[in-house]
Amino acid sequence: MLRIRKDDDEAIAHSLQLPQISFLIKKKTNMRIGGFQKLTLIDFPGTIATTVFTVGCSFRCPFCHNPELVIRSQFPALNKLEEEFFQHLEKRKGRLEGVCITGGEPTIQPDIIEFIKKIKAMGYKVKLDSNGTRPDVLRRIIKEKLVDFIAMDIKHSPKKYSIATGLTTDIARIKMSVIMIMQSGVPYEFRTTVVPGIHSEDDFLKIAKWIKGAKAYYLQEYREMRTINPNMKKITSGKTLDLEKIKKSIENNFDICGIRENN
Repeated sequence: MLRIRKDDDEAIAHSLQLPQISFLIKKKTNMRIGGFQKLTLIDFPGTIATTVFTVGCSFRCPFCHNPELVIRSQFPALNKLEEEFFQHLEKRKGRLEGVCITGGEPTIQPDIIEFIKKIKAMGYKVKLDSNGTRPDVLRRIIKEKLVDFIAMDIKHSPKKYSIATGLTTDIARIKMSVIMIMQSGVPYEFRTTVVPGIHSEDDFLKIAKWIKGAKAYYLQEYREMRTINPNMKKITSGKTLDLEKIKKSIENNFDICGIRENN
């Protein structure tokens, strides 16, 4: 007896010369979503987009201002946000142009590949924000041409990475992701949230040396607000870093080097 698996539907569609888009859209995914911002003109450069926030992260950055997406005890309850998210995309066809997928860390979600495929099947461009801890997932996403823009956080200089991530970090995986992104042919940027007390001016010279030749690198102003580490105010108290000075000291290493202020 011929047995047909559910995941054979795309192959069947191909053999019958049927469009595959409907199969992609109907294929069920199980993403943990903490919420989505219906409209952003900032998160996805040059694109009118929606930003979706995934739950769970492979880091515990003390200065992270989204603990509800990182700390398991603060995760939102299981909900129908994924269904609502796709309903929103369906309703906004012709008005929205893209989706920014951020977190948390999207690449640790088991269904991230199929999730992106569903978005792409609807005709949207995709920007992926990542911390680079899953180069294996990034490799597949790049190889299958599933993203139109990648933004990767550079947390610290290589030898001090764990200071910024709050966990012992496999820097080899981070470096692998950096190289892969730079060689991908996909538009990208690297960015670092500049945190007084966590970073020094010298750290950025080391970062610039590490990712020298990158197309775009941004220094992001730290926001003093609710953080994973409740003692961050003590860590940053009385300390400042001059972002303009740092920018001038490293900008020759990149095609674009900019500052993103906290407005």
